[in-house]
Amino acid sequence: MSAQPTSNAAPDLVNIEIDGKPTQIRKGAMIIEAADAVGIAIPRFCYHRKLPIAANCRMCLVDVEMGGRPMPKPQPACATPVGEGMKVTTRSDKALKFQKDVMEFLLINHPLDCPICDQGGECELQDVALGYGRSVSRYTERKRTIADENIGPLVATEMTRCIQCTRCIRFTSEIAGTYELGGMNRGENLQIGTYIGKTVETELSGNIIDVCPVGALTNKPFQFKARAWELIAKPSVAYHDALGSNLWLHVRRGEVLRTVPRDNEPVNECWLSDRDRYSHQGMYAADRLHAPEVKRNGQWQATTWDDALAVAAETLKKAPGSDLGVLVHPATTNEEADLLMRLARGLGSAHVDHRLRQLDFADNAVATRFELPVAEVSQVKAALLVGSDLRHEMPLLNHRLHQATKVGAKVFAVNPADFEFNYKLAATSIVPPQGMADALLALAKAAVAAGASAPAALATAIGAAQSDQGDSDAIAALKAGKAVVILGEAAVTHPQASWLRAIARFIASATGAGYNELPVGANALGLSRLGVVPGAGGLDAQSMLAQPRKAYVLYGAEPPHDFADGALALKALGAAQVVAFSAFASPALREVADVILPIALLPEMDGTLVNVDGLEQGVQAGAKAPGEARPGWKVLRALGGSMQLAGFEFDDLAGLRDGITARAVAAVDGLAERKPAAGLTRLATWPIYRSDAVLRRATALNAHPLNRAPAVRLNADEAQRQGLAEGVQVRIADSTLPVVVDRTVPDGAVWIEAAQDITATLPPYGAAITLSKV
Repeated sequence: MSAQPTSNAAPDLVNIEIDGKPTQIRKGAMIIEAADAVGIAIPRFCYHRKLPIAANCRMCLVDVEMGGRPMPKPQPACATPVGEGMKVTTRSDKALKFQKDVMEFLLINHPLDCPICDQGGECELQDVALGYGRSVSRYTERKRTIADENIGPLVATEMTRCIQCTRCIRFTSEIAGTYELGGMNRGENLQIGTYIGKTVETELSGNIIDVCPVGALTNKPFQFKARAWELIAKPSVAYHDALGSNLWLHVRRGEVLRTVPRDNEPVNECWLSDRDRYSHQGMYAADRLHAPEVKRNGQWQATTWDDALAVAAETLKKAPGSDLGVLVHPATTNEEADLLMRLARGLGSAHVDHRLRQLDFADNAVATRFELPVAEVSQVKAALLVGSDLRHEMPLLNHRLHQATKVGAKVFAVNPADFEFNYKLAATSIVPPQGMADALLALAKAAVAAGASAPAALATAIGAAQSDQGDSDAIAALKAGKAVVILGEAAVTHPQASWLRAIARFIASATGAGYNELPVGANALGLSRLGVVPGAGGLDAQSMLAQPRKAYVLYGAEPPHDFADGALALKALGAAQVVAFSAFASPALREVADVILPIALLPEMDGTLVNVDGLEQGVQAGAKAPGEARPGWKVLRALGGSMQLAGFEFDDLAGLRDGITARAVAAVDGLAERKPAAGLTRLATWPIYRSDAVLRRATALNAHPLNRAPAVRLNADEAQRQGLAEGVQVRIADSTLPVVVDRTVPDGAVWIEAAQDITATLPPYGAAITLSKV
């Protein structure tokens, strides 16, 4: 056997040399990626590792030698693929000359307004100009100016500073998938904008601030608040959905002034949703509590901690354990949750629950970790969305699915409204809430026809279902490769959630797809691990309100907005003694509570959250809680200690954590009773910027078009049948709302979003709705 030449590189790697440093890099990679991998800095403006290559700034020009022969001109490192034996010089005389010439060219029209630019101190253009700029420009012509566009309440524009790198355009088209920004005109007249001066509506719009290398796009709520060098960056975690996006809090003198993404590839990559980026405004709302308050003779009085804790202890001692309910917000940290369980046990109560927005408890379901990790969702070949407005429920999980569709993934949906997605769906079944289970049963029947065995509990219902070719095609697509079934919040909070959950689990099992159920609440998974659910003989959240207790502990929850049935919550709480732990004091909370203990929000305290992948993420306090507000675990320790309850003897957070134990939650095979529905049924979804107390107080987010005005939404045919027209005022229960004709709503449904001040007490999701003209 003759000897064959060998290469030290793996088949998919090539050997190259950069500034004398030999390295290996995958085939097809660009020079700039290889340079970054070995720590060699090449200046760039248009290149971004997560965006398609544009190669239009030319700042990254380098000298390239291939096969012993130098290329005649410098090559753009971002757009030149590596080749075996390539030699790259990034700082040769020729490369430096071209880089400096490009830098001078880019500054021809750039204004010298660094002293008043919000990007000053953290501007890529400033940094590169320091290394590659000339001290004097040879261009003396008058600088060009461009009129600014108002693109909404979140992003400020100063487009005279734009260097046409097109990063923002590529972000909105390739990552956000909304194609809202584009280039107009050509050459030096090129302008970037929205064409018609509209608001940028993507739920990821704040990321164009991060990718902009100059001060053309900046953070509007943060504008002129502080300089970069005044801020201290504190690592933290987002707490408005269960993804747990990693972020930096930019803090000055204990106050959060800005939030930016912190890279974590398996969780949020390098992106951040607008909900997580701008919510910090809500932390400093006018009704933020600064001191404990007690209601005496119908009047609220600010008081000392000792007095407030004494009143709280007395209130809780009055009610026997069997008549005490503990209602916990699902974003509560593990540490606070464990102490609440100790408090409930010490007081003899088994009535504890965090599933405040759930209506169906037949299967005693709690949040579970994703079967298909978040990072792998971008690799799926097919997905089934069940009751999910994924863009609004978990924006960065939707981004992963959007990336999958760009390489051919098929997405199917069974939804109670034709929610807007930033990718094309392969097929949809849009049915009113009362038809969701039947639509899903049709898919299950197609799975049985394809060879799966129906579980006994569902066999009769599946046998009675009617499936068609579209259902068979969806099942075949799910079986054809890596796939995921995503059960969204519009299914988890559905009055027949147990049916939807059981059928979706069967479809996932029958097709080999991962089953990913979206938790409702940032730490719903952590709370389910700790068993923050009813004990033996205990009542769930809905039953606690339907069968009112004499006293309640209300932890972090804001009635009526955070409850599935707001009117029922106000009625039950209003007739009882209520000890509220809250960061805010809304009028409704003041109406029902007897003592309010001010607690810190997550950015202001240490704590632990568990995300959808089961990842425990510890958070350290980044900001200061206002006034006398204290971390919730400290308040609970003080209360439990003053009542001499067991489990409150620890001295610090480490001692508390040592005592935390997981508690198994037993699932049940129960299914809710399916009642036939006639007439109109309410679809209630929680708006993207109204899902918790902090978001509801974030002024910039609430001024955004995605935060729609409260309305009764019907399709045109249903409106005609009801004798209604666009803009007509109708009465529902005690509220009056305008009619909006909306093609996305199916027959038999009326879409009234929850958690708006005027809608929070309306009949719950799935309830029969009667509309009457005012």
